[in-house]
Amino acid sequence: MTPKIETFIQTTTLQAPCLIVDLDVVEARYRTVAEGLPKADIYYAVKANPAPAILKRLVELGAKFDAASVPEIQACLDAGAKPQDISYGNTLKKAKDIAAAHALGVTLYAIDSDGELSKVAAHAPGAKVYCRILTENGHAEWPLSRKFGCDPDMAVDLLASCQGLGLDPYGLSFHVGSQQIEPGQWDLALTRAAQAYYQLAEMGVKLKMLNLGGGYPAHYRDDIAPFANYAIAIEDSLVRHFGEDMPAIMIEPGRSIVAEAGVIVSEVVLVAQKSKVDPKRWVYLDVGMFGGLAETLGEAIKYVFKTSRDDGPCGPVCIAGPTCDGADILYENTPYELPLDLQAGDRVLIEAAGAYTSTYASVNFNGFAPMTEHYI
Repeated sequence: MTPKIETFIQTTTLQAPCLIVDLDVVEARYRTVAEGLPKADIYYAVKANPAPAILKRLVELGAKFDAASVPEIQACLDAGAKPQDISYGNTLKKAKDIAAAHALGVTLYAIDSDGELSKVAAHAPGAKVYCRILTENGHAEWPLSRKFGCDPDMAVDLLASCQGLGLDPYGLSFHVGSQQIEPGQWDLALTRAAQAYYQLAEMGVKLKMLNLGGGYPAHYRDDIAPFANYAIAIEDSLVRHFGEDMPAIMIEPGRSIVAEAGVIVSEVVLVAQKSKVDPKRWVYLDVGMFGGLAETLGEAIKYVFKTSRDDGPCGPVCIAGPTCDGADILYENTPYELPLDLQAGDRVLIEAAGAYTSTYASVNFNGFAPMTEHYI
């Protein structure tokens, strides 16, 4: 909670639920990343929060962008980004979308399969291509499983075939999992990437770029190391694996730039008990799993809740959303406590909610409209 957001809440008539984002915090977090890894090109992960105000501020700061779709590409262009500063980083693209991105001037594309490579060759001739490799997601609070990426040996084959398809075999990428709390995970991934990099070099394919992906964490309920710790670990690993043969480096931070800039203003709908002997109360909010808090799935991302009654005694609670879906439970097993005198109509502020919230919201599920957004 920043003084700027606090003042906005106190002086503005707000309809809960809503998201408030302090753009000055976005800028400060971007500068922290830029200062920590000064040799890296920062491609903001647009999916974290694609609000025009955020994109415009980042364009002004010199950011580049990782886009997952043509609408995200267009949003970046509308905010003033240059097409050559946009990476089409989704490895799952329709042929017509590749063609549309190419027509817009985008030159950098991610792949992880022969089918995707063929589509890029057909619809974005001459494009720069980087291949995503599979890596472990250990210690990530929001793992990405095996949906994206391929084995390094397959990446070698795909990139080695690029020149014959009229494409530029530009680089390799990986992602260590979102909200990655262990800096050493980047070294594990870089070890695999380096092996593929040098194997390709022996085949006469000299890659120009290495994309370290995202995963840089934000501060939620638990303490995390400062970004500088991650930057030092990554820099040490890069030097150890590549030395003076280091390619250009790009990174894709999203959560670490926008999460802590945002607060959701929500309202208590009901406080109830399920049993006379169960000390846990159920607190139902007007925002839940389908309203923007999808990352509470499996109780993975643990938000901080603040109320105006926090000075009084607290007790254990389960926290759930307002819909008629039984899956709309935020926290049932993770220990949370809220004020004993909390009641319907009270405001609850959800902190560090600037990333992966507003755009995760469903469109009118159960008739509930998506939360409104304020960028200040």
